[in-house]
Amino acid sequence: MTGGTELSDLDRLKRIFQLNRFIDHLRFERGVSDQTLDAYEHDVVRLAVFLRAAGREGPAAATTADLRAFVLRLKDLGLEPSSIARNISAIRSYFGFLLAEDLLVADPSERIQAPRGWRTLPGVLSVAEITRLLEAPDLSHPLAWRDRALLEFMYASGVRVSEVIGVQLRDLALDEEAARVFGKGSKERLVPIGRRAIGALSIYLRETRPRLEKGKGEGRVFLNARGAPLTRMGIWKILRGHVETAGIKKPVSPHTLRHSFATHLLEGGADLIAVQEMLGHADISTTQIYTHVDRRYLAEVHKSFHPRA
Repeated sequence: MTGGTELSDLDRLKRIFQLNRFIDHLRFERGVSDQTLDAYEHDVVRLAVFLRAAGREGPAAATTADLRAFVLRLKDLGLEPSSIARNISAIRSYFGFLLAEDLLVADPSERIQAPRGWRTLPGVLSVAEITRLLEAPDLSHPLAWRDRALLEFMYASGVRVSEVIGVQLRDLALDEEAARVFGKGSKERLVPIGRRAIGALSIYLRETRPRLEKGKGEGRVFLNARGAPLTRMGIWKILRGHVETAGIKKPVSPHTLRHSFATHLLEGGADLIAVQEMLGHADISTTQIYTHVDRRYLAEVHKSFHPRA
C-alpha cells in the first residue's frame, strides 16, 4: 500500500498538473472506457513525474523539447511501439484539453509523433493485389471454394486470424450479411460481410464442407482436408500458397488482410469510429495507428475536393 506521504505527493502532483480535471473530462464528456481511462491516467501521471523531475512546475512550463525527451525516455525503458503510441495519444489529448479550457496558450504536443521506424504496422495490399489474391484459388481443386470463402471472409470482415478459426456455423447470418465473432477477452461483436464473401461461403457450405466433415469439425465453419478445424498455421499456409500463385512479392500474413480491409475502408471514405467498431478496438487511438492512410492518398483527396487546392 502506498504510504501517506507518497499519496499526498501524488495528490499534489495531480492538482498542479490538472490531472483530475482531465480524467473527469474523459469520463463524463468523452465517455471513454474504464480501460482507456486507467491507461491515460497512468500515462499522464508518468509524464507529470518526468516534467517535475525536469524542473517544470506545471503543464504551462512544458516545452516541445521536454515532450520529445519524454518519448525518447519511453523508448529507453523498452516500451513496445504500441505503448509509446498510446502514450503520445494520451499526451495529445491531455494538452488538447488544457488548451480548450484556456489553461494553456500553446500546445507543446502539436508536433510530437513517434518516429516512423518505431511503428511495426503490417503492410497493405492494393485493391488490385487483393483481387488477384481472392481469385487465385484454382476452382478445379477440391478445396478451392474453401480457400476462396476463407480469403473472401477475412478481407470482407477484417477479423483477426484467432477470430476466423473460432467462427461456428451458428455464428453465420448470411441472410443478414453478417457474422458473429469473439475477439480479445471473448468480446462478442457482429461484423458485416459483403455479397462476394456470402457467395463464396454459400458454395463452400453447400458443396465442399459436407465432404470434409467427418464428425471432427466441432461446428466450426472452416475445416482442413482431414475434417478438423483449421488452425492458425493452416490458414497461414493456405494464404502463402495463394499469395505465390497471385504473384504478390510483398510479405503477406493474415494480419495484412485485416490491415488492408481497414485501409481500403478509410480510403473509400468510411468513418473512423465505424472502422473501430468493425475491427473490435476498445480504444480509437489503436485504430488511428493501425489504419494509417497513405499520405499520397490524403494529398490526392485534398487536391480533388478542397476549393482552394
